[in-house]
Amino acid sequence: MKDEEALPCLPWVAATSLSLLKPWLRRALMPAASVLARRGVTANQITILSIIVSVVLGACLALAPGKPVLHAMMSFWLVARTLLASLDGTLAVCFGQKSRLGGFLNETGDIASDIALYAPLSLVSPFTASQVALVLSLVVAGELAGVCSEWLGTGRRCEGPLGKADRAFAFGAINIWIAAQGMLPASATILMPILSALAGLTLANRLRFAACEHKVPSKRIRRLPP
Repeated sequence: MKDEEALPCLPWVAATSLSLLKPWLRRALMPAASVLARRGVTANQITILSIIVSVVLGACLALAPGKPVLHAMMSFWLVARTLLASLDGTLAVCFGQKSRLGGFLNETGDIASDIALYAPLSLVSPFTASQVALVLSLVVAGELAGVCSEWLGTGRRCEGPLGKADRAFAFGAINIWIAAQGMLPASATILMPILSALAGLTLANRLRFAACEHKVPSKRIRRLPP
């Protein structure tokens, strides 16, 4: 079997906006990261701040899901959270702040923050608790698959189409819609099944890419000269 045969088919199905945004964001945020590093700010501090704000904002929205101002704040925070994630990654990678604790905070914090931020939509009509729970279950499974792939030595999988940044854009758009209109039409209920399908595809893509990532190096290693 050739190397190409071990590669996943239809790789474009796993495309994610993060692959386009990450290099640009890292370059754009490098000056800010440099200033923060000189002032003693660490990547872990930014990660913890992001988790705290996400949990607090999610709790506020759960207590008052009908307030448009909270949905507006949520949409802005989802963008800010994406920027902070890139910023703490830049500090960790480019300023020697990578650590096991940081990796743990980043992975668990992302999952906890996603649940805190998106679960309150189950209280917004026309969405149902079961619809939102299904989306979140598939999202968490996809993130766990990405992490487990790294533990198995195939690298952290970040395939899409519903990666972290993509989720932020999708849910942010829903929150903007609610903030602008105050309520959603009944037809908006189709959005959660669509997100569930995308989250399920993301999980499948990460699993198949992880499996093929293990095959390709093994073939190449055998071709190396003694």
